[in-house]
Amino acid sequence: MLGAVIGGVLALTAAPVALSAMGFTGAGIAASSIAAKMMSASAIANGGGVAAGSLVATFQSVGAAGLSTSSNIILGTAGAILGALF
Repeated sequence: MLGAVIGGVLALTAAPVALSAMGFTGAGIAASSIAAKMMSASAIANGGGVAAGSLVATFQSVGAAGLSTSSNIILGTAGAILGALF
């Protein structure tokens, strides 16, 4: 039971921290970050723009606004299941 709680909490706290560390911030994509490199590669692959709904666009949306309630529930549940298994 304790493993499930720890797993759920870790999943909910680690995702925003990881995205921020990659450069997906509330103020936009950080210069010279992994996010900037991902954005550049995506723009080159799509003829100069980042496609809506792409991984880069989704990560930036989460970095700027946070996860939705349903995403938090899914992520927390997945973390709890993994935590319970270990």
